[in-house]
Amino acid sequence: MTILVMNALAAPLVQPHLPAWIEPRFFRHTEELMDLAPEAEIGWFDLEDTEPMAEAIRRATKLKWLTSIYAGVDGLPLSLMAERGVVMTNGAGINAVTIAEYVVMGILNIAKGYREVVRAQDRHEWLTDSPGKLELDGSKALILGYGEIGQRVDRALQGFGVEVTKVRRSAGEGTLLPSEWRAQLAEFDWVILAVPGTAETEGMIGAAELAAMKPSAVLVNVARGSVVDQAALVAALTAQKLAGAFLDVTTPEPLPAEHPLWSMPNVHITMHLSGRAQGKMFKRAVERFLGNLDRYHRGEPLTHQVDFSLGY
Repeated sequence: MTILVMNALAAPLVQPHLPAWIEPRFFRHTEELMDLAPEAEIGWFDLEDTEPMAEAIRRATKLKWLTSIYAGVDGLPLSLMAERGVVMTNGAGINAVTIAEYVVMGILNIAKGYREVVRAQDRHEWLTDSPGKLELDGSKALILGYGEIGQRVDRALQGFGVEVTKVRRSAGEGTLLPSEWRAQLAEFDWVILAVPGTAETEGMIGAAELAAMKPSAVLVNVARGSVVDQAALVAALTAQKLAGAFLDVTTPEPLPAEHPLWSMPNVHITMHLSGRAQGKMFKRAVERFLGNLDRYHRGEPLTHQVDFSLGY
């Protein structure tokens, strides 16, 4: 028998489909996970906080395969898992549909000034002109991070007539190399961040990059708060060197109530809700897990494996 340790919240979706060779052990709270982790050969240790997940991984000395519903793996002991020969699969793409929709929503919201329309409705005020007059058609967007989210954003924006450029490691039409995009930042109306949170991407948008963007540009971040130098962003927005920002992620999270970003009229904060704006996340995660469970039993490569050297 192979011991599987996972959160009891997913038990109703998973347990009826588990094969006979799996012995499931479900944890209901963090303390139970810590007790069960040392026996796990397969682990699904997802918790709200990264640190207890990391501690469970450190205790799981028999672990061969760790899976997660989360796409981001920053904060987990990747080098330890690599050293132990653990295979990890993640949730990359599971939330791609709703996050891409959030990006489009944010861009349209800013382009049409829709937040001011909602506020006028709250005041029972009939506006006689639109507070936003930007058209997406003919505008230009740069996408940093061309995984499943970036690809969906690309297709969606092209449907609105947006000229999309993506950053990739391989050259191609409508593509900039990682060494090229900074020099061309001034060309874009929308700069969209969908990169994984790694040491390589930390602070990749800093004072120099913000200064290189045109004053009418908008920064959209659905990646990680750590990707942006937040103090530099506040300074650029305050000085009106940037038209606005749509931030699904911040540093820290939750953002303290007194933080200046909350009160800035050119900032939209959506509290890391983009991936939660759906009802299919667990269904998709379970389907992926069960498919990989069958592959694991047959000794075949698992899908959506994390490359520990890259951090995603």
